[in-house]
Amino acid sequence: METTSRVGADGAPDAGTAEGVPTARLTVDGYLRAPFPWYGLDEAFTGPRWLMQVGTAADGTVQHGSTGHGEEPSVRSDAAEDRQRFAVVVTVASSPVRRSGDGTGVLDATTVSSAAWLAGSGLLAYTWPAQMDHTLRDDWLDQQTETAFELADDLDGPAWSALSLPVDGVPVAFHYRESEFGWVLAGSAHGGVHIGAYGRGMSAYGLGFSAIGDITSYA
Repeated sequence: METTSRVGADGAPDAGTAEGVPTARLTVDGYLRAPFPWYGLDEAFTGPRWLMQVGTAADGTVQHGSTGHGEEPSVRSDAAEDRQRFAVVVTVASSPVRRSGDGTGVLDATTVSSAAWLAGSGLLAYTWPAQMDHTLRDDWLDQQTETAFELADDLDGPAWSALSLPVDGVPVAFHYRESEFGWVLAGSAHGGVHIGAYGRGMSAYGLGFSAIGDITSYA
């Protein structure tokens, strides 16, 4: 899947422009094109909210995107990163195996595993060890990304536990795991979407999710 939004290195919208259009507007426009509802933390969370990026198929159809809550995560060279508190909610459109829009191939079905994979890889983007030599980072990321993929493909395995959290006020069963870098969870919501989430410094046990009424409130 391609990402269409222009984002900074930390996944948050950068301050640039394209053809005179602010990047923040380009980002929210991607969300507005989606035919499915976006999810974020419910009204119990009162901190900052912000947009990250959307992902699309080859034909430009929006397939997933992420909304952030708390401090915008970044990779830093000091211990300050350990004190960051954030939770990112990933919304993935539920879809079966289907032909691509340009007729050149087949698009895989999206499942709860898709949400788990996007959440797991998203967490890795901000949690590689700061003390690691940059020359080793790619190898570390490749190894950890492969592990995240394998874990997402085995949601009934021992790495995951069950966690019930409210989605639009209704309890929903999620797959949940923790690591030294943070936590990841994934489950299915109503309205034809799957929800993934990852975070650090904020407990997942007290979270609730709800459909976002006005996605521009995150921009």
